[in-house]
Amino acid sequence: MHIYKVGGAVRDKLLGIDSSDTDYVVVGADEKSMLDAGFTKVGHDFPVFLHPTTHEEYALARTERKNGQGYLGFVCSFDPSVTLEEDLIRRDLTINAMSEDEHGNVIDPYGGQNDLKNHLLRHVSPAFVEDPLRVLRVARFAAKLYHLGFHVADETLDLMRTMSESGELSSLTPERVWQELYKALNTRNPEIFIEVLRDCGALKEVLPEVGALYGVPGPKRWHPEIDSGVHTCLTLARVSAETEDPMIRFAMLCHDLGKGKTPVTEWPHHRLHHILGVEPLKTMCSRIRVPKQYEEFAYKVVRYHSDMHHVYRNGPEGIVKLLDNLDAWRKPDLIKPWVLCCKCDFLGRLGFSNRPFPRADYFLGIFALLRNVKAKPFVDAGFKGSQINEEMHKKRVELTAEYLKTLPKTELDDSANEMPPADLDHWQPFGHEF
Repeated sequence: MHIYKVGGAVRDKLLGIDSSDTDYVVVGADEKSMLDAGFTKVGHDFPVFLHPTTHEEYALARTERKNGQGYLGFVCSFDPSVTLEEDLIRRDLTINAMSEDEHGNVIDPYGGQNDLKNHLLRHVSPAFVEDPLRVLRVARFAAKLYHLGFHVADETLDLMRTMSESGELSSLTPERVWQELYKALNTRNPEIFIEVLRDCGALKEVLPEVGALYGVPGPKRWHPEIDSGVHTCLTLARVSAETEDPMIRFAMLCHDLGKGKTPVTEWPHHRLHHILGVEPLKTMCSRIRVPKQYEEFAYKVVRYHSDMHHVYRNGPEGIVKLLDNLDAWRKPDLIKPWVLCCKCDFLGRLGFSNRPFPRADYFLGIFALLRNVKAKPFVDAGFKGSQINEEMHKKRVELTAEYLKTLPKTELDDSANEMPPADLDHWQPFGHEF
């Protein structure tokens, strides 16, 4: 029996970054010998054993043979004669196909260390195409390691395109798609996950609601980047620089889904995209089994993010009504994340990243003031039932009106927050003019 550390732990050690877990592969053993050594068997798809002391996972070395569709369509062999090299060759990327022995020596039969040096995400063997889940995994690794300069090798991207065109991506279960998206949302650059999936043709298969945004133009006056898919990735990158919360990042990914539903006859304008976005959000969340709290927060961002850009238009009454719609009084902790998404929607435009967006702080200032309005004083004053809510509403409107008097006049002009920088007036990406 020989035991080797494998996969991500070896890769991350060589990169000098923290690794979330450590996996081991056991060569020359079978189930009986593992149990005799005190290990506990877990897992149903293939034998995994927990160490009797550390409780870390140890898997028997195995080979795989494709015999059906999808990522579950394999026959595995766990014979003790399976070699370490045979086990490693079934892995997805060369940088994940390295191992380390008990003395710290790295075993690297497929050039993983060289690809680490060259910042390449490259497949191990042609068998890569047999598992459609690898398309999403490679995109996720591209997002995880982008800040270190990694990119997908051309030949691997070609294979991913072939896999996207084969139809096998449809065999991925909703849970696995969400799992990979969730992991990608927890990387430093989740926007790269989306971009790689689009580059290989997989985005329209696994996240069609997001894929539909590409090629949809926005008005150059407000969106110098023009393409709605590009804008979505810019905003996702921006919000990811501000927070590591995957729920907030997911909402940012979804915020403009309605633009993919705007009739072509109305392009490049999307005046109703905040309403049109609700249906594709629900469809996507239902299909890939997004957690309820993620969907609920994303709904608030999709439905009401445009209101921030015109937040003063309907005066104090409109601001209080917006906070009512956001369920701010019952769920106050979600208001700051919602404002952050609105801010990143504005700053996630080409050339806008360093522009001021003071209304985010002003809006939070209004909310902090209005949170002090409590029911007790109105109950003590003799109001009952619905009268209490009515009086609280009036008080909030009064306080908002007083607050707005303290703001500079330039802030109250919505158009001042929508105009692009002067140096971008004639910028025309993709040769379009809108």
